[in-house]
Amino acid sequence: MHAIIETPPTQARPSSVTLPATQTPVEEIKIRFDHVDFAYGAKQALYDIHLDIPSRQVTAFIGPSGCGKSTVLRCLNRMNDMVIGARVTSGTISIDGEDINRPTQDVTELRKRVGMVFQKSNPFPDSIYGNVTYGLRIAGVTDKAVLDEAVETSLKGAALWDEVKDRLHTSAFGLSGGQQQRLCIARAVAVRPEIILMDEPCSALDPIATAKVEELIVQLKSEFTIVIVTHNMEQATRCSDRTAFYYLGKLIEYGPTLELFQNPKEKQTSEYITGRFS
Repeated sequence: MHAIIETPPTQARPSSVTLPATQTPVEEIKIRFDHVDFAYGAKQALYDIHLDIPSRQVTAFIGPSGCGKSTVLRCLNRMNDMVIGARVTSGTISIDGEDINRPTQDVTELRKRVGMVFQKSNPFPDSIYGNVTYGLRIAGVTDKAVLDEAVETSLKGAALWDEVKDRLHTSAFGLSGGQQQRLCIARAVAVRPEIILMDEPCSALDPIATAKVEELIVQLKSEFTIVIVTHNMEQATRCSDRTAFYYLGKLIEYGPTLELFQNPKEKQTSEYITGRFS
């Protein structure tokens, strides 16, 4: 069963009556951090992280460098497992109500469900076509018709098809930086994950390429749950539905993006978003 965020109970209404436009929609919770502590060896990195991330929305993580936001992100596909001694020391992280750190968890299967796009575009030394189909081929898909359809669908989803459809079998390294990042997004989308993690996906891009990726993020949330780490607070306001502010490994404030930026409840949040943070 998925967890649900519900609005406060109200007086029963006849089913034929339309609710007012201001009624808050019911949100299905995709990801839950339940009072999570995390450590790299003897060094504690996260303290009592507790938040629910809704399905098919964009959630942004903001905060100064070293505050823990990327650690939280990497917890979701267990990339932190690659660091010796890195572990959740208390609490649970669940997707669709299942603890992703349970002993029976198949990490390969988890990473099929949770795709990731990194800060620096990292196309493989292969053709555009080969990049997009990589995950499918690893999964054993060999039917060319299926692969062809996945390439077209994924590149269209990444707003890249019209730019590359006539050179699918040329090197991915021939693309511009912004195109390479959208190719990496297409590669992630091709295997149809449920969640897409993005770790500062626009930090190496120029403003025009950044705008295209931001537009893409907003479009993709109709199909995927997206979590993005960004240092760009304007980007968070443009792209995300909800924002979490971290500082020194703690979640300071979390809520609807416009509310958090326009009316922050915590002094640290206010100081950070107004540039008075020290």
